[in-house]
Amino acid sequence: MIAACRRAGVVPILVTGDHAATAAAIAGRVGIAEPPGNVVDLTGFTRPAVQRSADATVLARATPEHKLLLVETWQRRGDVVAMTGDGVNDGPALRRADIGVAMGRRGTEVARQADDLVLADDDLGTVVTAIEEGRRVYANIRRFLLFGISGGAAEILVMVLGPAIGLTVPLLPAQILWINLLTHGLVGVAMGAEPADPARMQEPPRPPTQNVLGAGLWQRIAVASVVMATASLAVAIWAAEGPALSQTTLFLTLGASQLAVALAVRAPRRRAVQDPWLFLAVMGAAVLLLAAVVVTPLRSMLDLSVPGLPAVLACLVGAMATYILMRQLLRTPRAEHANPALTAVDPKAH
Repeated sequence: MIAACRRAGVVPILVTGDHAATAAAIAGRVGIAEPPGNVVDLTGFTRPAVQRSADATVLARATPEHKLLLVETWQRRGDVVAMTGDGVNDGPALRRADIGVAMGRRGTEVARQADDLVLADDDLGTVVTAIEEGRRVYANIRRFLLFGISGGAAEILVMVLGPAIGLTVPLLPAQILWINLLTHGLVGVAMGAEPADPARMQEPPRPPTQNVLGAGLWQRIAVASVVMATASLAVAIWAAEGPALSQTTLFLTLGASQLAVALAVRAPRRRAVQDPWLFLAVMGAAVLLLAAVVVTPLRSMLDLSVPGLPAVLACLVGAMATYILMRQLLRTPRAEHANPALTAVDPKAH
C-alpha cells in the first residue's frame, strides 16, 4: 500500500511517539524504509527545529504539539495533509489536518470525534481506494463538463451563426430539447458511472487551488464547441435544398457530433467490451436520434423531414470528423498536477 501511495504522488511520513529504534523497525517493515541513523528523534526539539525536520520521512518521540506543528508546517508549504491516528494524542493534529482519518476499531473516541473520516477496517489500503475513487469522480466530472458545456455552446453558436449564413431558423426549440434529452440523459448518466482509469493512480495530485475548469479544460470546451458547430453548419449548408432538409441535417449532425464527443472524451484505454455502458448509452441515444426522422409521429412533432442517403452520410462524416479532431485535441499533455500530498501515519493505527 505504501508503494501504491508513492505511485499516486502521496508521500507517506511516519510520525510516532515511540522510540527511534522502534520507528526505524516499523518504517522498514511497512515500506517507509529509512536507515536508523536517518530517523529524526524529536526529543527536546524546539519549534524551529521541528519545522526544519518536516522534510524527514520518519520522526520519532513526537508529542501532540510536535504532530500539530508538523501538520501546520506542511500546510504552509502548500501540501495537502491527510493524517491517520488512533490515540488521544493524535486529536489536535487530526483536527488540523486537511483530512483527519481515525481508526474505527482501535481508535479512541477522542480521535474519532476529531477526524473527518473513520476507517472501519483500520486498513491503509482503504485510504488508497478512497484516493482512486476520488480521482475517478473528479475525472468523470471534468469529462462531463467538457461534453455537456461544449454541446450547449455548440447549440448556441449554431443558433447565432445560422441566420448569418442563410439558415433563417437553424433549429426549432423542440429539436434542441430532443438533442439535449438524449445527450444529457442517457449518455450523461453513463459518463458519470465510468470506471476509474488505472493511469490516474500513476499521476501526482492536482493543485488544491485548481479550478474544475482549469488545466486547459475551458479551452478544450471552446474548441470542441466550435468544431461541432462548424461541422453541423457545413453539412446544413451543403444540404440546403430547403428549410426542412437543412434543419434535419443540422439536427442529425449536431446530435451525432455530441455523441461522438462523448466517446472521444472517455479514457484512452477504455474498450466497449470492457466497459460497455457508455458505448451502449451512446448507441441507444443514436437510435433515438435517428428515430426522430424515421418514426412518423415523432418526425411530425419535431417538424423534420426524411433525409436521403447522401445527407445521412454527410451527417456521419461530420460526426466522425468531430470525433477525430477531439481525440487529437485530448492527446495534448495535461498540466494539472501539484506538489505531492502528504500522509502522516501513526504506526499503531495499522
